[in-house]
Amino acid sequence: MPNTKHAMNPSVQFSEGGHWRNWVGNQSCITRYTGAPTSDDQLSDMVRSATSEGLNVRCAGSGHSFTPVVGTSGLLLSLSQMKGVKTIDREKKRVTAAAGTTINELGRVLKENGLSMVNQGDIDSQALAGAFTTGTHGTGATLGNLASSIVGMKMVQPDGSVLNVDETTPDLLRASRVSIGTLGVISEITLQLMDSYNLHEKLWREDFDACMEMHDDLATKHRHFSFFWCPTERSRHCYCLPDTAATSKSGRTTDVCEMKIMDITEEAPMEREFEKIAYSSEIYPIEYVPNFHELEYAVPVAHAKEAVKEVRRLMLEKHPDAIYPIEYRFTAGDGAWMSPFFEQDSVTISVSGEPGKDYWQYLRDVDAILRGYKSRPHWGKLHFLTGDDVTSLYPKAEEFRALRRKLDPEGYFLNDHLTQLFR
Repeated sequence: MPNTKHAMNPSVQFSEGGHWRNWVGNQSCITRYTGAPTSDDQLSDMVRSATSEGLNVRCAGSGHSFTPVVGTSGLLLSLSQMKGVKTIDREKKRVTAAAGTTINELGRVLKENGLSMVNQGDIDSQALAGAFTTGTHGTGATLGNLASSIVGMKMVQPDGSVLNVDETTPDLLRASRVSIGTLGVISEITLQLMDSYNLHEKLWREDFDACMEMHDDLATKHRHFSFFWCPTERSRHCYCLPDTAATSKSGRTTDVCEMKIMDITEEAPMEREFEKIAYSSEIYPIEYVPNFHELEYAVPVAHAKEAVKEVRRLMLEKHPDAIYPIEYRFTAGDGAWMSPFFEQDSVTISVSGEPGKDYWQYLRDVDAILRGYKSRPHWGKLHFLTGDDVTSLYPKAEEFRALRRKLDPEGYFLNDHLTQLFR
């Protein structure tokens, strides 16, 4: 990208724009300007300068969304220079961090200070603001998504002013937790934590029917339970899953579930095949390579088993070439207005298509099944929702839109994709 500087405002320097792409290459844009502020004041100046010229403003984060939430032809900001922990309140067990801090960077600091995040997902390289406010989650029937732990944030408004959000503004907080950058540019986030803990992870393999039989018991007894259903032996390689064949009771290598449970333990760290104890943030992430395009919907928990059985049947009977695993995880309901889990305990069911292949009809068929259960998508993963769907699925959709219009009446923080959903 060229380093040529432009000044729309004499005091604000922008880099000339260029081509941006996300981590897997299925989303890209040509942007007029880019900016990488190094301070809160510089961020405010950049936003104010861009909007004064009528330009839209979006943030790229770490580019882990599969949906077109980032793209803009205006100013594309990166907060990668705004990182680090600002304060730790050990009494309240809270941390305030710059929005560009990645999850793994935060985890290392928390470990040093005897604290842990309440829950995490299975990728930890995302920037905090992007991951949390798109609805990213881990697994755990009693645990909310990552945004549930947000107790405060600062958001730069179109005029460059800073809006402080915390528990004294409860509706604004509930709206902001999952807001996909449409209410302002987030500069910092404050999170509720808990005392440091180790997790005891166990992996093994089950046949699909056996997994369904023990499903309820595992979800109830363990803090974390999830599985990947693999239609073929090759499937687990798509997500770099370990070979758990040695733990399989049936010896099958197709139509099997790669099972995982994790529980808090006071036992000392250790590692052996299919079992590990370590600090929380060292257990949650697994290895992914950018070789998939993912769709994920949150299904009401009462319908989860029925839904995954339908998707499995679709893959085996109609789309046998769709071999990427189904990932199946639990998330408790929360109060964030645009959260996939708003007031709804859910199981997320995700499927993926292979880059370079025409997987669109397959994803549409999965969508047809899951929307039959009134499922809601992860905003950073492929979906087919329209504005009318959002109105139907999210009880607070109109209140969220009204707040968004109040904060940003000109829609500077929208793009084409977000306009159709939230205008």
